[in-house]
Amino acid sequence: MGDGSLEYTVDEALVAMGFGKFQILVLAYAGMGWISEAMEMMLLSFVGPAAQSACGVSSQQESFITSVVFAGMLVGAYSWGIVSDKHGRRKGFLITATITSGAGFLSALSPNYTSLILLRCLVGVGLGGGPVLSSWFLEFIPAPNRGAWMVIFSAFWTLGTILEASLAWFVMPTLGWRWLLGLSSLPSSLLLVFYWVAPESPRYLCLKGRTTEAINILERVARLNGTKLPSGNLVSDLKIELSEKSTLSEDARLISPAENEDTSPKEMDSSDMGGISSLSMLLSPKLVRSTLLLWVVFFGNAFSYYGLVLLTTELTNGHSKCTPDKLESDKLQDTGYRDVFIASFAELPGLLISAATVDRLGRKLSMSAMFFLCCIFLLPLVIQQSQGLTTSLLFGARICITATFTIVYIYAPEIYPTSVRTTGVGVASAMGRIGGMICPLVAVGLVHGCHQTASILLFEIVIFLSGVCVLLFPFETKGRELSDTVSSNSNNQGQ
Repeated sequence: MGDGSLEYTVDEALVAMGFGKFQILVLAYAGMGWISEAMEMMLLSFVGPAAQSACGVSSQQESFITSVVFAGMLVGAYSWGIVSDKHGRRKGFLITATITSGAGFLSALSPNYTSLILLRCLVGVGLGGGPVLSSWFLEFIPAPNRGAWMVIFSAFWTLGTILEASLAWFVMPTLGWRWLLGLSSLPSSLLLVFYWVAPESPRYLCLKGRTTEAINILERVARLNGTKLPSGNLVSDLKIELSEKSTLSEDARLISPAENEDTSPKEMDSSDMGGISSLSMLLSPKLVRSTLLLWVVFFGNAFSYYGLVLLTTELTNGHSKCTPDKLESDKLQDTGYRDVFIASFAELPGLLISAATVDRLGRKLSMSAMFFLCCIFLLPLVIQQSQGLTTSLLFGARICITATFTIVYIYAPEIYPTSVRTTGVGVASAMGRIGGMICPLVAVGLVHGCHQTASILLFEIVIFLSGVCVLLFPFETKGRELSDTVSSNSNNQGQ
């Protein structure tokens, strides 16, 4: 900038152009993917009992129908994060949408239990790409509006859960679980239909040195929003960092040439980074604390969220009476569609709380407060309560855990630089999938085994530890610009 030429970053361009029609279209596309993932996850609480009856399998095998989806998501979340960081966001969600819609539809036609398990696992692999869409949308939002619009993005998840609960309520008693599986695969198919209009992330393109393509997309943003790009040349954080280091090295070389031989940043570009090197970057000294804490929080969030969804049917459909002889007949006579439908609406106040607090109190305080409040709601359930009180307490807990889930999906992409953003969020999401995979086998299994107190105490411990980990995060991201490299990321922490 010393030669008088003007330069601007993607963040500065987005702030200058504001949030407009272009971002609304991006929101609609990414939101459809979020609806798809929510529907595929919610149907697990309905399909399990019905498939158990149709296939004649045991309760353990029923739990496995849920767990294999999370196992697939564990693989997918890690894999698609690396793919999208290396080959682009668009390629990442193209592959995931293809797998999710294809395997989802075919699972409705599965002839036996084994094929159902394999296809649902493939659906999980596809669903693991959800963080790619959230990161993609995040990279189009101006920094001052990021918290509020990411909460609005999260509302699509809530919409998906309500749609699935409504669909199950009407479809399951008449058409059966196969129709529910087939209809639930439609939203992911829409991602393929409209894929041709989805733009690549200009931040990703800029980092890869494809500035002409990035400018073309930013010009489309400006045209659709009725604004103009800033004057000057588009640059990435990486180029600014190189320029600064080059200037520093020229001055310092006069004093100590030997100490300044290696002045280029080692994370020049993630295009040559493989899976192992991407993971090692996440565990580098500058990111390791954030990464490890984020893994615990994602694990706790997923374990608690999906546990509460499953507990809504388990504790309100006669299982809390703990009469093993009646267990199966009760499950078939009353699968708890009404209670799940009601509990799904708990996500709406959870979103409102997130929207009200995330940019006022900040990510850390909002998240930790909701975790601790969730513990309070669950505490009375250590002993058996009436069905009405049980539903009310689970409703309150669901509000809190929805808020934490919403906020962590805002915070996670913000703490990582562009070079490893989707990999970082993907790996953290994979840790969450482990929590979701263990939950039906352990926590819900305890309820089946007449150990409701032990089950609730396990949830209490996991949720409380997650809240403590949030307080230990090294920095707040409210109002902070996104960074492109690890070095610029660490520099921004002090701002």
